[in-house]
Amino acid sequence: MTRPRSRPSTATATLTALLLLLGPAPALADDEDPTAPPGSTTTSPPPEVDSNSPGLKLADGATLAPAKVLDIKSVVEDLGGEERREDTNTDVKFALQAEVLFPKDSAKLNPEANARIKAIAEEAKAQKATDVRVFGFTDNLGSYGHGKKLSRQRAEAVHDELAGHLGPEVTFSVRGYSEDYPIADNGSEEGRKKNRRVEVSFPRGTTGNSNSASDSNNTSTSNGNGDSYSAATSPAL
Repeated sequence: MTRPRSRPSTATATLTALLLLLGPAPALADDEDPTAPPGSTTTSPPPEVDSNSPGLKLADGATLAPAKVLDIKSVVEDLGGEERREDTNTDVKFALQAEVLFPKDSAKLNPEANARIKAIAEEAKAQKATDVRVFGFTDNLGSYGHGKKLSRQRAEAVHDELAGHLGPEVTFSVRGYSEDYPIADNGSEEGRKKNRRVEVSFPRGTTGNSNSASDSNNTSTSNGNGDSYSAATSPAL
């Protein structure tokens, strides 16, 4: 003998209808540990687009939207690829290869690194930056855990040097991403060399418009969650 199914209560049915109308709750951004560095790119190929797809054609009587100015990115890289600068309408980012900053498998800055970091600090000053991000990356050789530790230590080392040139009003975010978010193919040594890097980025100011960098002063403290924020003094990497 089959039992008749119980009907949901009016309150339950109403709640279910509201949830369906509202859709899923929006995900909250995790500022402590973002899934990707701001402005990061990967080597993944762009998706294929079928130019004959009906969804790309205007319906009868439809018109195009007004023209919109898109964010334009300018990328400048020195001949050796040791330093790379990216400029957008909103941000300035420098990528320094690890080989020009550190000995192999080390997080101790070499003497030549100081001048390059000082130049970036000067650009941050010119842009009146108050928030600076310092992110470390490695190639895909070795263990992920070792890369995570080394990339973090290298980012902290660059942060400490920057902090010595920028004022205490500057806040830093310091993270290590190991082999995540490569900018080149890890299948070749040339690509791996580009992926072993430290990136320094900050918002573009309203008055700064320099294309070169050079001089700065600051500090940083850790919040215990893997991120460092600077305010007056901080440890060196």
